[in-house]
Amino acid sequence: MSRTVIALESRLKDCANVLTLGVRPNFSDYGPDEATMIRNADTVYYPATFYADLLDAMGKRTFPSYHTYKCVMDKIKQTALFDLFNLPHPRTRVYYGKKVSRAPVDFSYPFIAKIPRGSSMGRGVFLIRDEADLTAYAERCSSATYIQERLPIDRDIRVVIIGREIILAYWRLAPEGDFRSNISVGGRVSLDPVPQAALDLALHCARSCRWDDVGIDICCCDGRYAILEANMKYGKEGFRTAGIDYIRLMERLIGDGKI
Repeated sequence: MSRTVIALESRLKDCANVLTLGVRPNFSDYGPDEATMIRNADTVYYPATFYADLLDAMGKRTFPSYHTYKCVMDKIKQTALFDLFNLPHPRTRVYYGKKVSRAPVDFSYPFIAKIPRGSSMGRGVFLIRDEADLTAYAERCSSATYIQERLPIDRDIRVVIIGREIILAYWRLAPEGDFRSNISVGGRVSLDPVPQAALDLALHCARSCRWDDVGIDICCCDGRYAILEANMKYGKEGFRTAGIDYIRLMERLIGDGKI
């Protein structure tokens, strides 16, 4: 007897083979039948960060993995993992409180500053040209600041990995006059071939960090590939440009037992 495939977050709500229950603020808000389905499910899909923690504690498998959720929109944890696994990435430092004043000592202007937690789609990324820019950026941050060297690039590569496979890879080209290549700020998708070295690095990164639903951004500078960051809440524009129906794709991956 087959079990019902269940999800909590709405990401799979249009999938014909998935029942989406929603994310309730209290587990007691689920009805008795829903609670039983969650407890008995082989896998709970898209449980949200809160329930991913709890389900991991009871030994329940989730997709994405608990490890994936732990790094959602947390650039500090991501960078620490890159360092732990000796994965190539731009030189980066995290400062707390007033220690960000040391950034111009450690980095030459201009450099990149990012909102370290909770930002996405390029909206929390700033080009720091001088002390005034640095001060304005620091005022946006609650405690931690995240500083990264600026690399002379005008494009990067997005590699989407779902399960243990690369599903899609494409270039993101920065709009004229902007240092960011995010689609949400005017970047453009290019389906030109992506070098195998970039694909290999992305897959190695995802498997090392135990991320199984992620868009990994990679750049090439001076002939070397480096990881910029990982996006667990990646957009779908690349799928649309490539002619891939994301919902049908997820239905197949779930039906085939690949995720």
